[in-house]
Amino acid sequence: MPTTAGRLWQAQWVPRLQPSLTHQLLAWAVPRVRGSRELDTPEQERARIERGRAGRQAALPTSAVPGFVRRFDVDTQIEDGLTAYVVTPVGTNPDRTVVYVHGGGFVAPIDAFHVRYAARLAAGLGVRVVLPDYPLAPEHTWRDSHDPLVALTTGWLARSPGGVVLAGDSAGGGLALAVALSLRDRGGPQPTHLLLHAPWVDLTTSTPETAVVTDYDPWLFLGKLRAYAGWWAGAPADLFRPEVSPALADLSDLPPALVFCGSRDTLVPGCRLLRDRAAEAGWPLTYVEAPGLIHVFPLLPLIPEARRAWRLTREFLTR
Repeated sequence: MPTTAGRLWQAQWVPRLQPSLTHQLLAWAVPRVRGSRELDTPEQERARIERGRAGRQAALPTSAVPGFVRRFDVDTQIEDGLTAYVVTPVGTNPDRTVVYVHGGGFVAPIDAFHVRYAARLAAGLGVRVVLPDYPLAPEHTWRDSHDPLVALTTGWLARSPGGVVLAGDSAGGGLALAVALSLRDRGGPQPTHLLLHAPWVDLTTSTPETAVVTDYDPWLFLGKLRAYAGWWAGAPADLFRPEVSPALADLSDLPPALVFCGSRDTLVPGCRLLRDRAAEAGWPLTYVEAPGLIHVFPLLPLIPEARRAWRLTREFLTR
C-alpha cells in the first residue's frame, strides 16, 4: 500500500489481486527484446555498450511513436555543451515545463519509451517537455553531467512562469533528485514537483534486501548495476556523494514528490530507503509501490497499471 511523508497529497492505488495479463506478457517480452542478461565481465560489457553506440546518430528517436511529428514540435538546443530536445504540442506556447531526465543505467541514450512518455506528458498536461541528452558512462562520469543539468534546469525555471516539474525514470530519476538537491542548496527558484519512476537513488546497492529482490527481477541484473554504478561514480568514494546516491543525502526542504516502483524491481530496496528517509526528513513524498510489477512500469505501453499510474500522476501534477 502507498505511504506518504507529509500530508499534502495522497495517492489512491488499489492493487489488483495479480498483475494484468498484458503486464505479464511485457514482463516476459521486454527483457528479451532488449537482450537483458547478466554481464560476463565488466570489460566485455563495456565493449558491448561501445559496439551498440557505434554509428548512433544524435537525434530524438521519434519514428517509433506514431503521429509524433504531426502532433509535436521538437527544438534541439545546445547550452554549455549539453544537448536538450524541447518537445511542445503543435500550436502551443506553454508557460509550464517538465525537465525529464531519461533512464538507461547511465549507459543508454534516450529511447522510444522515453519519447512516448514525453509525448504523454506534453499532450496530457499542456506543457513543454525538455529531454536532456546528457553524457553517458563508461566514457563519462557524474562530473560531466551534474552541473550542466543543474544549469539547464535553472534556465528553464527562469523561463517558465507556470513552474517546472523535475522528473525522470531509473537512473534519470536519481539524477533528477540529485539536481533537486543542488538547486535547494544553491538557492533561487525551485521546481514545483518531483516525479520519479523507479529512481536509482542508492548506487552503493548496500540495502540488504537488494540481493533477494533481484532474483525476482526479469529485467535488471545486479552485476550490471554494480558495473554501471562504478563507471558513473568514477571512484569508489564518490558512490556515497549526494550527486550519485541522493537517497543518502539530507532530504529536507525538497518539493513535493511522487515516486512509483514495482515490487519485482532490483531498485525497489533503494526506493524504500528513500521513502523511509523522506519520512524522517519531513519531505512530502508520496510513495506508490505496486505489487508484482516490474521496473518503470508506468512507462510501459498498453498495460492497465500504467493507465492507473498516469491518472495519479495527472492528479498530483495538477494540484
